[in-house]
Formats: sequence, C-alpha cells, structure tokens
Amino acid sequence: MKRLNNLIVHPPNLIGSFLRNVIWRVNTEKKILYLTFDDGPVPKLTENLLDILDKYKAKASFFCVGENVSKYPEIYKEIINRKHLSGNHTYSHLNGWKTSGKIYLDNIRKAEKVISSDFFRPPYGKLNPYVSSKITKLYKVVMWDVLSMDFDNRISPQKCFENVKHFAKKGSVIVFHDNYKAQKNMLYGLEKTLDFYGSAGYVFKTLPV
Repeated sequence: MKRLNNLIVHPPNLIGSFLRNVIWRVNTEKKILYLTFDDGPVPKLTENLLDILDKYKAKASFFCVGENVSKYPEIYKEIINRKHLSGNHTYSHLNGWKTSGKIYLDNIRKAEKVISSDFFRPPYGKLNPYVSSKITKLYKVVMWDVLSMDFDNRISPQKCFENVKHFAKKGSVIVFHDNYKAQKNMLYGLEKTLDFYGSAGYVFKTLPV
C-alpha cells in the first residue's frame, strides 16, 4: 500500500510517456519550486492562502474553475493583482475520462471567457487521448511530479507536508488544493513547505511562460 501511495504522490516517468507535450516538472538546476493550487477561488480560504504566500514572498500558479471565477471575480482579480499566474481548470471541474470530448472542450472554452491564460490543468489529472491531442495544441498543459494529497481526509496535515518533503526537488511542480475539503491539510502543508524549503534557500515562482 505504501508503494501505491508513493506512485500517486510522485508519478513515475513512464506515466509521462502516455501524455505527450505535457509539463510534469521544470528542468532547472536552480533551487526553484513551483507551487500550484487547483479548484479555487473561494471566499476566505483563497484570501488566506494569498496572505500566506505574501508572508513568504512566494509566487504560485492557480488553476481556477471557471464557475468559481464567475461567482467570485474580485477574488480572482486579487490573484492576478498579487502577480500570481492563473490557469484554466475547466468551467465545471469535469472528469475527462467520464465526459465526451465535445462537451469537455466546450467546457474549457466556456472557462476561457472568464480565465485569460495559456495554461491548462485537467481536473483529477484525467484527459482522454482525443482531448489531449486537441488541447496540447492550444495550451501549455500542466500536470505535476508531487501531489500533496491534501484533499485526502484520511491523512494528517503532517503527512501532507511529508508527501511534499519526501519527493520535491529542484523544478518540482507541487499540487495543493484551494478548496474547503483540503483546507486543513493544505494550509498546514503549505506553510511547512514554505518554511522548510525557504530556509534551505529555495524560491517559489509561477510556472515559466
């Protein structure tokens, strides 16, 4: 079970061969980490998250759900105003393995009306080959090489941080979630990550454009 969990947290290189033209990590020898947050924006939590990033002078990339951006445009503007990067995460947080290609692509286009970005991340990391072949021509598709598992309420906040600490290295793309389900684990894991890696000389940047 431990090995299975590790494969989820840190996908092996083999998985990347099935999804071509996708960013899994950034190739760099510099002490840079790329924090990413899925699903927001949402009231209070996103604003709290932004304040924590400011505290550590860290920048991040937010893969936003179009429906949430439509509901909370001022919070989305705050993400942009604080010089973070935004990305498209579909309008309705669709599962690419359970949705027809046309509906999925239409949903991405709907999100484009409220999210101006060249970056896309599929919810759940799930894309079917047809959609992948289309979307990689239009977007920089971003996956990850470290998944904090903050959304899993079976793990502790400390375990969430340990997932990051065990696998993150130079150029890692790390996933946290900007939603209420992940709130407890995410806020703890995020601050511990910022403190631990910041003390080790790392900087936190938006994904390179």
